[in-house]
Amino acid sequence: MVTRETDNPGVIALPPLIFLVAILVGALIHWIRPLPIPVATPWRWVAGAVIAACVAFAVWARTTFTRAGTNVNPNLPSLVIVESGPFRFTRNPMYLAMTVALIALAFATRVGWYLVLLVPVFALIHWGVVRREERYLSEKFGAPYDAYRQRVRRYF
Repeated sequence: MVTRETDNPGVIALPPLIFLVAILVGALIHWIRPLPIPVATPWRWVAGAVIAACVAFAVWARTTFTRAGTNVNPNLPSLVIVESGPFRFTRNPMYLAMTVALIALAFATRVGWYLVLLVPVFALIHWGVVRREERYLSEKFGAPYDAYRQRVRRYF
């Protein structure tokens, strides 16, 4: 049962911070021990476009949360179930956008360490954030959230 003191999912860290740390760590490791990805320049431009699309998708998701009147920060209480905008297609559009952007960043910058770090980053996001949020939302909203979960995929 969700009480006033536990009215948040108890995520291990803010998701953007997890991705930012991965980017900084990847860049540092690459500086010490390069792991270049051979990517032709035209594909690097495509990767840059993918990053821009991911930013737009994440902004759309954040705006949808704000317009619905709920908190974007997972350390604050969820006030409503958001099922519109990008949440019609995926329950986690912001995390999906950040994940795809990290992959695209690897190709745009030719830094292979970003792909290596993708595995622990995804594990942290999945078990330390998403699964905790799902448990919290199911406890807080019950059947309406569970029905949404049945209709809309977790990631894609």
